[in-house]
Amino acid sequence: MRTRSDEDLLDLEILDAVAGLFGRLVAEGEALAKSLGIPVFVIKALHMLDTPLAMKDLGQRMHCDPSFITSIADTLEKYGLAAREADPGDRRVKRLVLTPAGADLKGRIEDEVLSHTPWRQSLTREQRESLLALVRTMSPPLSATEAGCPGEEVSKLLAGAAGPISAAVAAE
Repeated sequence: MRTRSDEDLLDLEILDAVAGLFGRLVAEGEALAKSLGIPVFVIKALHMLDTPLAMKDLGQRMHCDPSFITSIADTLEKYGLAAREADPGDRRVKRLVLTPAGADLKGRIEDEVLSHTPWRQSLTREQRESLLALVRTMSPPLSATEAGCPGEEVSKLLAGAAGPISAAVAAE
């Protein structure tokens, strides 16, 4: 059996801890979506929609292929959470705008998520600021092809296409 250095052992412990935290966040996101009766990727989409946003820009923020953003927009409209509108500066561009119901749900979801974040429950503000700086240092932005789109597998499954449902759909 191979003997690991103390540095390797530390890094393996970090990997286990991060994986455990990630798993917890994914499970909580999935449970929240289920309790609200919405697809899990709707949580991320609502979080991204602060102001009217071009569908292309939402795709970039969610690290999604533009073709999947249409499915996300369809879902948001189906649930009455957002509406498509023409961009006043370029009528060829479609923007998503939260409806009052969408804005209300977004606020409720964010309140619920914030009340359960492990860092808010166990870290001081200074520690949370340090954690944020460390996470940002370790995770530069990914391209859409590197990151994948949360919920894309769910959408394909619902549309009848074969493929596994990703465990990471709520983590994006």
